[in-house]
Amino acid sequence: MSSELKLVMDGDRAAEIHRAGGGLLLRYVYRPDTSVDESARPYAHPVNTLAGEGLTNFRPNDHRWHHGLNFTINCLSGHNFWGGGTYRKADGYQMRGDHGTQQHTGWVEQGANYLAHTLDWRVGAAGELLLQEQRGLTFAVLSPTVWSLRWTAALKNVSGRTLELGQYHSNQGLAGSHYGGLQFRGARELLDDHMDTAIGIFAEGGLSGEAAVHGAPARWMEWRGQKDTTLRRVSVRFESHTGPFHCFVRRNNPLAALPFQYDRDLPLVAGATLNVDYTLTFSDA
Repeated sequence: MSSELKLVMDGDRAAEIHRAGGGLLLRYVYRPDTSVDESARPYAHPVNTLAGEGLTNFRPNDHRWHHGLNFTINCLSGHNFWGGGTYRKADGYQMRGDHGTQQHTGWVEQGANYLAHTLDWRVGAAGELLLQEQRGLTFAVLSPTVWSLRWTAALKNVSGRTLELGQYHSNQGLAGSHYGGLQFRGARELLDDHMDTAIGIFAEGGLSGEAAVHGAPARWMEWRGQKDTTLRRVSVRFESHTGPFHCFVRRNNPLAALPFQYDRDLPLVAGATLNVDYTLTFSDA
């Protein structure tokens, strides 16, 4: 059913995936205009279900550096690619002028079912290049109520030295703060379960609820909600194809992330490549 999709390019800034009948599924902004202290990076927003229900939030008032659906690294050898304040044990969260950016450098392929492009990860006033990435986004309509996005990336260390990839749980001892990797900032309605046990956060192994799912190793987790106005039930399923990940969830934001490392920083030696491979499935009940 993937032939139902069409690609619409919005100048030299964004790519949109629509149903052939006209409904927008995803807008992927590959040249963002967000500020430096939000660690500017490509993002997808809005992301909608096939029925047109909005699933993502962009620059929410509680964390303006949460940008819909995006991939990033919280701490990259002392540089902040997440946005906002950088946490240190000694003085907590502070703006430190250490933000990195992801910059689109070229298209590899453009199509309704597959987008691939290259990015440079740069830091500092001189724009030091740390990583070069090739990213692929694969789109498929699976049924009249379900579509999927497979997000793959190969990030090569071109800095000439070993880079440490981590987050504040692994390198600053801030328990539970293992956000990073693929990040999904959800629409506000997703946090309201109105005492309905079918709504909430679930993960492999029968886990349910934020307390049980957060930090648990799993190959998949799922966020189930209900939208205002239409009262339509929706779900977002997050899966990793490279093995279990330690789920990161914040019910009251709402936020989900699929970190590629957890309790210790991941060293990436010069010339080595980090590969990530995720699938997100979006459903209308």
